[in-house]
Amino acid sequence: MTTDSSSSRIAPEPAATRSLEEAVHSGSAQVVLAAAADPGLSEDLALALLKRPELPAEVIEQLNKNTALKKSRKVKLAVVSHPKTPRHISVPMVRHLFTFDLMRVALTPVVPADLKLAADDALVSRLETISMGEKLSLARRASGRVAGALLLDPELRGMKAALDNSRLTESSIVKAIMSPGAPAAFIDAVSRHAKWCLRHEVKIALLRNEKTPAARVVELARGFPPAQLRAILEGSRLPAKAKSCLLQALQERTGKAT
Repeated sequence: MTTDSSSSRIAPEPAATRSLEEAVHSGSAQVVLAAAADPGLSEDLALALLKRPELPAEVIEQLNKNTALKKSRKVKLAVVSHPKTPRHISVPMVRHLFTFDLMRVALTPVVPADLKLAADDALVSRLETISMGEKLSLARRASGRVAGALLLDPELRGMKAALDNSRLTESSIVKAIMSPGAPAAFIDAVSRHAKWCLRHEVKIALLRNEKTPAARVVELARGFPPAQLRAILEGSRLPAKAKSCLLQALQERTGKAT
């Protein structure tokens, strides 16, 4: 048998007498490539192969072409999550993953940032079509970006679950508060939330929002220097009654008319 020494690409070699299981764990790139192309490769063996972090991109490309594995949900997830998967495979594939597989991709540390962003984008685009149960699970467990998108969800349960997401950021809360379409129920929930109502930027945003309950305005205003409170009031869309409460509180603190 002759070989083409001028070719720099890995040439598959028939597994012949060796088993696929042995081939999957082989140290030979040619043997591993042949195993990836074998139509008899099972889902379990493909997953074992994809657990190898040093797997060459060519082997992953061959796995992607293996028609026996095309419908495997687990293999698709493992291919997208593998650090050596070429972008021309992973980016299109990520958009077709199941909802919670997308969440796993977005939260996997070794997945590149652009793929995480693509997974989050795909999740956000599905929020209007998935079930309430799925929304609640995503609100609690997904990335901060997805939780931020659920803050303005019309379902109160989804919004409250998102507020408790440990990955949610203060900037996402402020952005949602400043959104013209922010529901009054969301503003009320934030103003009473044990964690978020204590955050400096969140309090400022609430004091500038016309939907913040008047009963919470004075409480939120405590702790701000008088000069800053005046500045907040000048740029605030609070209704007249709430502004009056804030002015009264400021006057009591400074001991003079404002």
